[in-house]
Amino acid sequence: MIKNNFLKLAGVIALGMSVSQVTLAQTTLKVGSWLPPTHAQNATVWPTWANWVEKATQGRVKIKMEYGLGHPKTMFDLVEDGAVDASFGYHGYVPGRFKLTQAIEIPLLGVNAEAASVAHWKVFNKYFAKANEHEGLEVLTLFTHGPGQIHLAKPISSLSDLKSRKIRLGGGIQGELGKRMGVTAVGAPATKVYEMMQQGVIDGIFIPMGEQKTLRLKEVAKNVVVLPGGMYLGSFSMFISPDFMSKISEEDRAAIRSVSGEKLAAMAGAAWDAADNAGLQAAKDAGVNITMVNSDGKMAGEFRELIQGMDDTWYDLVSKRGVDAKAALSEIREIARSYK
Repeated sequence: MIKNNFLKLAGVIALGMSVSQVTLAQTTLKVGSWLPPTHAQNATVWPTWANWVEKATQGRVKIKMEYGLGHPKTMFDLVEDGAVDASFGYHGYVPGRFKLTQAIEIPLLGVNAEAASVAHWKVFNKYFAKANEHEGLEVLTLFTHGPGQIHLAKPISSLSDLKSRKIRLGGGIQGELGKRMGVTAVGAPATKVYEMMQQGVIDGIFIPMGEQKTLRLKEVAKNVVVLPGGMYLGSFSMFISPDFMSKISEEDRAAIRSVSGEKLAAMAGAAWDAADNAGLQAAKDAGVNITMVNSDGKMAGEFRELIQGMDDTWYDLVSKRGVDAKAALSEIREIARSYK
């Protein structure tokens, strides 16, 4: 009897130790975001990646989302400082730091976000990573949003009509476009645009079609000009704290990296493409006046004229970064346009 009780007790202790060890082995990865939970990045991209990570690490790493963490430009600092373990950021919000990433934003690439995102990641690894613009962070992937379009309170018949209008610009190539169009640039996070449009603080915004739905622009920006291929793409990165990575096993580090990179870039781009399709449909359903510009239309011609020389502008911007900028831009276009 004593022997049997001892064996039972030993079994309970062993089981308790086993459960304790499993509990200790599980790590929570805190992901910070500034966009609403319903946005594609939070509703699709992060949850999909979280499932990939949990499966790849056999449940040892689990993701916890944290929302409303402030201005999107602070996400880089929040991860560097350890407030959260991972996040994503729009490079245009920190223009002095991120210059090379503008290559993917240059107009007339003529592809969707999925194709652009894969090209962005591949060229970043080959050419841009060594410049260390993401110093203090480990880059999980890079991706883009879909083609940026013109969303306005009042309609236009020509791009010249935009002169002096107050347009919210998000940074990056948008700044150069705004300068060439002669708009009055207004800086603000995308999440503030609805309120600014509603109050008449701004006349419009350059942003992808998806935000007609996710940011409810269909209610305040009742006129949209859709240029063929869009005006630009927006560059983002998803990143993780090196300190967090150093705290987990090499096996789990490798697992996280295996479900990031190109695979994550393609998925993120595809999710933002799907959001654009949903945004376009939502705008149509809401009765938004959508002007679909033909490639041989007046505004398309105006736009092609307006962007002349932007390659050279970017070459000058990154001339001190120590990379072959011309080769990188050429390769981005080749990869993106041949992507299937």
